[in-house]
Amino acid sequence: MSAMHLDPIQGLRLFEDAVTRLMNEPRTGRPWSPAVDILETEDNLVLKADLPDVKIDDIDIRVENNTLTLRGQRKFEKDDSIKGWHRIERSYGEFTRTFQVPSTVDTEKVAADYKNGVLTISLPKKEAAKPRQVKVDVQQAA
Repeated sequence: MSAMHLDPIQGLRLFEDAVTRLMNEPRTGRPWSPAVDILETEDNLVLKADLPDVKIDDIDIRVENNTLTLRGQRKFEKDDSIKGWHRIERSYGEFTRTFQVPSTVDTEKVAADYKNGVLTISLPKKEAAKPRQVKVDVQQAA
């Protein structure tokens, strides 16, 4: 029986080639989820979502049954004239994010703005839910 000689460098090269092939294909098969920040001001709940390279026509925002649904798609635009890709790490394809909206939000007045790849959704609070100050007069006891 003869001894087998394994070349560890060859195995590493095969692994590297496989990884390189994977990295040069856009990731459309697996879902991606944009990063979101949610903050509260005196008058609004504000949701900010990072959507770089997502066209405004590819964004859908809906509020239904106290649920905010944000859907969209980042498309990989293949340019056959570009042949020098070294790495493609960003994910492409469709995404969906859903958020429970508190009953204190006036869902009829939700507004959105899209600037520099950041989607900002303003969810205004109902008047009854806004904080208010009541001045209390203190009287001195005799």
